[in-house]
Amino acid sequence: MKAQNLFLFFALAFVLSSCSSKLTYFTEDLYHEQGWSEEELKQIQFYVSHDIHLKRQLTGGKSEIISGKIKIENGRKVELVVIPKGTPGTFLFSPKSNRFAISFEEGGDKRYLMFGPNRKYNDRFVMLASDWKRRNGTVNYDGKKWKVDSDDAYAALLVDMRKITKTDVNSRTAKGRRIGG
Repeated sequence: MKAQNLFLFFALAFVLSSCSSKLTYFTEDLYHEQGWSEEELKQIQFYVSHDIHLKRQLTGGKSEIISGKIKIENGRKVELVVIPKGTPGTFLFSPKSNRFAISFEEGGDKRYLMFGPNRKYNDRFVMLASDWKRRNGTVNYDGKKWKVDSDDAYAALLVDMRKITKTDVNSRTAKGRRIGG
């Protein structure tokens, strides 16, 4: 009886694992092989591969806190926005070839990060910063400048290849054509 339960457990585990998503890195090669238009890219569910931590120092004046958390760091008020690993995102637009604006949260079309292929990282689409200096970079998010750590540079886009590669096949069998009929 125990062997039968063990078999059922492994069979169930196999079925569940085969139904799960198969996330893979979104690369420049995949993008060019598929030749997706912007409208098609808007139908693809993207995910982020690593946690992203956006941080900005708040000034003494009036500030508007929308989605972040306020933290006191070395006596200064800092706003944080965390985008955890695995967070789903959507394609908004492409400002130029091989650059994607991806949004991971609701609340306006300014809440996006830029991603593009990185030759040093197997042409994976990784988060882009406008400026990298030593251990941090600067990104634009929600119309404001934010700091990101150098570890965030490895945050790449993932896609579920099972959903992308589902192909609808329309087929028919020719019945033949006879003369006069």
